[in-house]
Amino acid sequence: MAQSTVNYLSVENISKNYGARGLFQNLSFGIAEGEKVALIARNGSGKTTIFNILSGQEQPDAGRVTYRKGLAVEFLAQEPNLDPQKTILDSVLAAQNAMTEAIVKYEYALLNPDNTEAYQKAFDEMERAQAWDFENQVKQVLSKLGFEDTSVKIATLSGGQKKRVALAKVLIAKPDLVVLDEPTNHLDIDMIEWLEEYLTQKGLALLMVTHDRYFLERVCTTILELDGENLYRHPGNYSAFLARKAERQEVEATNVDKAKNLMRKELEWIRRQPKARGTKSKSRVDAFHDLKKEAGKDLRESELQLDVKMTRLGSKILELHNLRKQYGAKKIVDGFSHTFKRAERVGIVGPNGVGKSTFLKMITGQEAPDGGKIVTGETIKFGFYTQSGMQLKDDQRVIDVVKDIAEYIPLAGKGGDLSASQLLERFLFEGDQQYSYVSKLSGGEKRRLYLLTILMDNPNFLILDEPTNDLDILTLNVLEDFLQDFQGCLMVVTHDRYFMDKLTDHLFVFEGEGHIRDFPGNYSEYRAKKADEELTAKLKEQSQVKPKKTATTQNASAKAQGAKTKLTYAERLEMEQLEKDLETLEARKAEIAQAFEDATTDAEKLEELSREMNALTQELETKEMRWLELSEFAE
Repeated sequence: MAQSTVNYLSVENISKNYGARGLFQNLSFGIAEGEKVALIARNGSGKTTIFNILSGQEQPDAGRVTYRKGLAVEFLAQEPNLDPQKTILDSVLAAQNAMTEAIVKYEYALLNPDNTEAYQKAFDEMERAQAWDFENQVKQVLSKLGFEDTSVKIATLSGGQKKRVALAKVLIAKPDLVVLDEPTNHLDIDMIEWLEEYLTQKGLALLMVTHDRYFLERVCTTILELDGENLYRHPGNYSAFLARKAERQEVEATNVDKAKNLMRKELEWIRRQPKARGTKSKSRVDAFHDLKKEAGKDLRESELQLDVKMTRLGSKILELHNLRKQYGAKKIVDGFSHTFKRAERVGIVGPNGVGKSTFLKMITGQEAPDGGKIVTGETIKFGFYTQSGMQLKDDQRVIDVVKDIAEYIPLAGKGGDLSASQLLERFLFEGDQQYSYVSKLSGGEKRRLYLLTILMDNPNFLILDEPTNDLDILTLNVLEDFLQDFQGCLMVVTHDRYFMDKLTDHLFVFEGEGHIRDFPGNYSEYRAKKADEELTAKLKEQSQVKPKKTATTQNASAKAQGAKTKLTYAERLEMEQLEKDLETLEARKAEIAQAFEDATTDAEKLEELSREMNALTQELETKEMRWLELSEFAE
């Protein structure tokens, strides 16, 4: 008998309006124990408002939200509310119980080891509360999120660091249900991959808004899509969502065609009726109006069209000669050289705080290097998109932001000009929204407007520092299409692995101590190469670790080692079979990857393929490890 799932959250017919503007109407959904749910919607459609309603910060105009009695729920907001006078440790252990209080006292006692009495008292409290395992978990979470010194006050942290403290607080609380608004923002890629693994643990229920498509693919079991006034529920991960959405749009297109044919017949019928008589079938007239509404549907999705003309690019682009930069003892760049070519596409990766943004500022002349030389071609025109560079005025109207740069903008291709209003329409700012104040825009809409102001200046060398934060998936898809067609040079810093894989052909990997590695490939290829290098290093280390030999074991050890200089017959057969197995597994993996890319398979099949892909990956890793072990002794 199948075990029934426990419902954690029920949202019933909630609606929200701001003045005359209806944000959403009659939304209903639920979340069960262990379910991992993502909410996908366009910027400005009300995702953050839904989260505020779930957390109780706002009330719906209609409907209700119900949590299971006794459920432990934690929320991560885009702008976390933390006490600036508290330390990191106090903030993440805010829950008032014997275990957290014991850990706080113990950690502070460690800062003053000379006070042995206080240390002993704190140690005894840890024993009584049985808090040692929990303390190790707390330290692990904080370490993975980049916090080693937990005595630092919140007031001294950057916005990104505060978001990570808030995330640590949520995870350490060990809730039954966690609600996350853009959890991957301000995390470096290693942190994101760790968080992926953490959130997939069995039993934990999850609701999140994120644009990270690899995150959606690997973590989610359900995707909720808010499209206009409708909320669609898609079982499965991101691949399954894409397949189901394509099926739905195909059905809708068919229905519209049918409705148009029916409407023509109904129109003929309704026009034949005598106007002076009131004897028409009311149900037939009502059906006619329903058909008219269905046939009038515009199934074209709004497109973000980016075809602004690019400044001509000369033969000399950008040259970095023996570049050096450091702050105190911390080296950012130590003797790096590179000559850029036309249409070069570089991704920049490395942990937070390693100096990626400083590197970009040196290239654009905002900071001077300590040594070396930067030579910029005469025709180079940088377009530099940064998180800190967005300085839109809240009291300015959207159309005035554009007009301050130019009334008309030249287009690429066939030429011609666009007015400020026409350009805004292409950036999905339509109608009355062009005359809205910037203060009324969502975070993603502000970033889209800021991106427009960068592209309007006709750059031929685009530098994008975390451009994907807060942008919805539709905007990201079309931005990627534009950047793939962009004929200039592109340099991008992003934690969005999907975005980087799609757009870059090589990487500058910041490895610390000023060393920058130029890797020929995209991020996924780099991670695969790095994993191979780590595995090889581990095997080499294991092979070099030898037990100390006593006089009585010397001969036996020598014989054992001598016997292992060659493979046995059985091991040779095993190695040959492993090679065949690996070839078969790789071929099947490629087939599944192609099925995902085609997105023509039905959603249930895609979900099945996703499970098979996970099993394949694990089997490949196991067999590769065994093959490498045997290859050490192969002739």
